[in-house]
Amino acid sequence: MSSSIGNGNPFLVIEHIVKAYRKPSGDSFVVLDGIDLTIGAQEYVSVIGHSGCGKSTLMRIVAGLEKTTAGQVSLEGKSVRKPGSERMMVFQGYALLPWLTVRENIRMAVDEVFKAMNRADKTALVNEHIEMVKLTAAADKYPHELSGGMKQRVGVARALATRPKMLLLDEPFGALDALTRPKLQQDVLDIWRQHPQAVMMITHDVDEAIFMSDRVVMMTNGPGATIGQVLDIPLPRPRDRHELRESKDYYELRNEALDFLERYQ
Repeated sequence: MSSSIGNGNPFLVIEHIVKAYRKPSGDSFVVLDGIDLTIGAQEYVSVIGHSGCGKSTLMRIVAGLEKTTAGQVSLEGKSVRKPGSERMMVFQGYALLPWLTVRENIRMAVDEVFKAMNRADKTALVNEHIEMVKLTAAADKYPHELSGGMKQRVGVARALATRPKMLLLDEPFGALDALTRPKLQQDVLDIWRQHPQAVMMITHDVDEAIFMSDRVVMMTNGPGATIGQVLDIPLPRPRDRHELRESKDYYELRNEALDFLERYQ
């Protein structure tokens, strides 16, 4: 089953996406087979599925880093064919330049996107986003001086400082320890609530997907993966992690997602 229109007016539209690679034998290896999905302009959507189901490939297509074999992606009616500053990506592995400070890593992205902006405005924009992710005291530190959670905050600040219309999160909390992970999840949600935008997040974690999302897109296994089910998350926001643990609705959603994933083990 393919899926589902996003909330409100269509913003990002994924239509009939197929992605195949050519094997040395000449045969095709189909990774994604018929993906249809629409995401609203202020909607938070997570994509989950087992390893190898093409989640990251789908995100790279939305980011413009991979081309489709068939089908298309459009954002606000314009076809996505290459990377663009309206879609910024945060990677699991931080992707910070080790020879630049926190401030300089963020400033480099701002310089690239806002070439015509004056120096003072760029500095103010960088400082605003450093403060937003609570890293003012670490602004002049280098990546090797930061914890994993702090590095990921820099990645989030760097993406948001370019004022994108859509944030692409590729397992952004996957490398973090169990104590840091929920805190950064909450920080990202707080920022998103203050600065609403479209978010597409890849995750393996069912609890994370339900806690953060408006909808959870569940992929079938590859090869030839597609969208097997889309789970609406009607839990009110802002969400309190401790209250959710007492919520019957939360556990029903969680069980539905786990049942789906177990069918594709």
